[in-house]
Amino acid sequence: MKIGFSSMNTHFDPLPAELAVALEARGFESLWMGEHSHIPVSRQSAYPAGGEMPEPYKHMRDPYVSLMSAAAVTSELRLATGIALLMERDVFSLAKSIATLDTLSGGRVLIGTGVGWNREEFENVNLAPWGKRYGVMRETVAALRQLWTQEAAGFTGEYIQFEPVWSYPKPAQAGGPPILFGAMGALGVRHSAQWADGWLPVDIALPDVAESVAGYRALLADFGRTLEDAPITLQCMQRPSRDDLLRYRDLGIERVVVGVEIDKWGQAEHLFPMIDEIGAIIASQF
Repeated sequence: MKIGFSSMNTHFDPLPAELAVALEARGFESLWMGEHSHIPVSRQSAYPAGGEMPEPYKHMRDPYVSLMSAAAVTSELRLATGIALLMERDVFSLAKSIATLDTLSGGRVLIGTGVGWNREEFENVNLAPWGKRYGVMRETVAALRQLWTQEAAGFTGEYIQFEPVWSYPKPAQAGGPPILFGAMGALGVRHSAQWADGWLPVDIALPDVAESVAGYRALLADFGRTLEDAPITLQCMQRPSRDDLLRYRDLGIERVVVGVEIDKWGQAEHLFPMIDEIGAIIASQF
């Protein structure tokens, strides 16, 4: 099983290049960075974990620029978004940014995405109805795949339409970087099973990990797919023990992504000790 590390990627955190070098040296498979282009000052959307939204959300760097910095000082570390808000960017600019990162890194990009939780943020940059965001996400991913694979790419959907265009570079990975969908509700998990290259749930949002994995396998089967077609990457908000990691591996989870606890976000002094701790578990081969 692969182990990744998730960073809030703020100016309170270590520089992406410094973090990437440390992770690769300790055997981590991937570095994950999330995205919020902005946070509306006035909002009614509740923070999903409850309580006040943590301050680091206001200070996140751009994930693609940051991951390029990480790519420049590593050779094997995979470069991942977790999660990217694809619907909050122009699809042509987005396709070019991701493809450029993938080509310059030698095909090391993974895209974890989701529909987001902040309605006001979404509505600032996307004219589609909030209630249709899962459909918009499906079309956004389909349009990206067209731009990445077709010489003259066009798209006709309900929310996205454009006549054939030239869009280069094409990603180094054939078909484009894998796109993992971070969704926990019934509708979102069904979308993951139907069209995503993988499922990216969060541990604290799952009532039971084993039952959730079994349910996802059943949904995949409904669409004629298996875990080989769309594997699971589990984002752990709670620090996993060695036994936890072994259990997740035995459930068929392909990758676990860890990070410092929410109350320690933006406190760099907690980050490297955790990397050392998890790195020792990786070195032991579990």
